[in-house]
Amino acid sequence: MSTAPGKKVVVTGATGNVGTSVVRVLGEDPEIASILALARRIPEWTPPRTTWASVDLGADSTELTEYFRGADAVIHLAWLFQPTHRPAVTWRTNVLGSIRVFRAAAEAGVPVLVHASSVGAYSPGPKDRTVDETWPTHGWPEAAYCREKAYLERVLDTFDLEHPGMRVVRMRPAFIFKRESAGEQRRLFAGPLLPTQLLRPSRMPLIPDIPGLRFEAMHTDDAARAYHLAVKKDVRGAFNLAAEPPVDAAVLAELMDARVVRLGLRTARSAVAAAWGMHLVPASPHLLDAVLRLPLMDCAKAREELGWRPERTAIDAIEEFLTGLREGSGMPTAPLASRLSGGGRVRELMTGIGSRP
Repeated sequence: MSTAPGKKVVVTGATGNVGTSVVRVLGEDPEIASILALARRIPEWTPPRTTWASVDLGADSTELTEYFRGADAVIHLAWLFQPTHRPAVTWRTNVLGSIRVFRAAAEAGVPVLVHASSVGAYSPGPKDRTVDETWPTHGWPEAAYCREKAYLERVLDTFDLEHPGMRVVRMRPAFIFKRESAGEQRRLFAGPLLPTQLLRPSRMPLIPDIPGLRFEAMHTDDAARAYHLAVKKDVRGAFNLAAEPPVDAAVLAELMDARVVRLGLRTARSAVAAAWGMHLVPASPHLLDAVLRLPLMDCAKAREELGWRPERTAIDAIEEFLTGLREGSGMPTAPLASRLSGGGRVRELMTGIGSRP
């Protein structure tokens, strides 16, 4: 199926890391005449053929059907990572808000729904070989992010059966980075106490090698191209997305010109748990538990059915992200702002790391 000229694509979460790249890629396609970009806060950024609307998926009163009516496809990217100390808040936006998106798309008669799932939806798996899209998607239940992604996989299992006329695609990307997302991802996962001057090569002397620390990464623009292809090609189901090579302590140490030091799992987790409990870092120890258990993914299906291959390596993506951290890169959208207005890192501390949206 090709997107007919004059039709529109609706993108939720359009101001975030993936959303900004998806909107840009869609805007470069002459077959897509209009993009309706939904976000809680309308940005100053004005990409081609894009109209903005302010929508809060966490609000019970949010009505989406009229936004979706007449759309050729809905790409659902909106996600709330914080506050990790208040999982009911993220559940309301991520799970209940996503269900609103799915139902509204069906009510509006949208023919294509592309949902941002994640490697985080997968059950614990191997680190020495890859798994395909049939690997169980029960997540790591203690991590809210994984729990929510896995729950939505079950929701879509039923949704698929109830709406056979809708083409539903689930993207399961690895960790996604680009230069402009550096500030946002630092705020979400590392917090204001991260000394970015240590992120220059040879400045960080040690990289901890924790058992299970082996994961996949990719550049955000490569993920965006996959979402674009999913709109245009007659495909359905789940697709793994990742770039080579897998990233471990040795890869990170080479990037940072640092030395690898073995660190026990109990020691590493206790340190993260203590820092999170004292609101010194926003990323929870449960997320660390999940990362250490996530499987490596086989992306053959994306290559064969989507015709997708990453243009940049995982190392390229991480290098660009580290450069963005050092340079304070960002974009003129609220999530990707290089720093928070009205106080920067001081404001991050004052508002409670990981405790408030």
